[in-house]
Amino acid sequence: MTSTPTVLDALVIGAGPAGIGTALALASVDGLVFGVLERGEIGQTFLDWPAEQTFLTPSFTGNGFGATDLNAVHPETSPAFSLGVDYPSGRQYAAYLRGVAKHFHVPILDGTEATSVTPRDGGFEVLSERGSVLARSVVWAGGEFGDPSTPRITGHSLLDHSSGPAAWAPHPGDVVVIGGYESGIDIACHHVQQGAHVTVLDYQTPWDAGTGSDPSFRLAPRSRMRLLGALATGRLTLTAAQAVKVSKTSQGYATRLGDGDVVTSDSPPIAATGFGPGLGPVADLFATREDGWPELDEDDQSTITPGLFLSGPTIRHRGLKFCFVYKFRQRFAHIARIIGERADKNVDALEAWRAAGMLTDDLSCCGVDCAC
Repeated sequence: MTSTPTVLDALVIGAGPAGIGTALALASVDGLVFGVLERGEIGQTFLDWPAEQTFLTPSFTGNGFGATDLNAVHPETSPAFSLGVDYPSGRQYAAYLRGVAKHFHVPILDGTEATSVTPRDGGFEVLSERGSVLARSVVWAGGEFGDPSTPRITGHSLLDHSSGPAAWAPHPGDVVVIGGYESGIDIACHHVQQGAHVTVLDYQTPWDAGTGSDPSFRLAPRSRMRLLGALATGRLTLTAAQAVKVSKTSQGYATRLGDGDVVTSDSPPIAATGFGPGLGPVADLFATREDGWPELDEDDQSTITPGLFLSGPTIRHRGLKFCFVYKFRQRFAHIARIIGERADKNVDALEAWRAAGMLTDDLSCCGVDCAC
């Protein structure tokens, strides 16, 4: 007699902050059957971070006073408390995620990469090298780090992306960084501190953004403080220009600008130009917005594949970016509630997430500027 295969109510793909956080929210729904698949280890993206890279948002333990740690993925946890640091490194944050997953007994199958996600009647079939899993809903939480974006310019193959260790290695002499937002300023300040002379190129001059209080559109306070320190050394130049070509020369590298000027460097220019959506095997199951990001309905669900949700920094709604942990964690409990209600489960326990400031289901309240 052949047994009927188990069908999960939900399968989360990815065990970073978005995957672990969503799984913890799903665990708050009575009787919901779910699991998590992870291609590597828990927090693999953060294990892959360059050793010199740290968080931009500070961790601080204020849970007892209704102020949940900005980098926490569960209301009752705090990276600052468990790690004893304010700006965690990648390895430190991965350790926090492992600790949270262990404490709350999150059902994770690591070392298992999802190779395909196929809609079936009433759900999905997810394939990996370990076989297939059936689930009524799938939450893609694969993150962006595996999808580095480089500028579409001549010679782009010569660039080192800021997500790789080569970009953070010692760079004596002159350094060129293409991109002037957080990652560009971060790595520029790093090399200035190491004694290099750095030129940052960005025609949009994001370092000058002074309007609006949303840190997704302006530099974080820590970045601004580091920027002022780097400028004070005289070894940092911020240039409002667009790079159009990179070439190798007998002395190093030459980056040609849109106005015809050339900036030279002793090492490959660094592309601090961010990441793509990182959708992997679910890329074709999402429609694409005009700006290239996946189109979502009000529940962070694919507009063309019902039951497929997105969790993590790739979320975009109207003019809103959810690219920090304290932002995209606002949607964990919302996704869990939608999945729980569809499974006819009791979702009342998720209101505790709202009370802790970790559940936002009215997006019209987001993006409001500070008065002063």
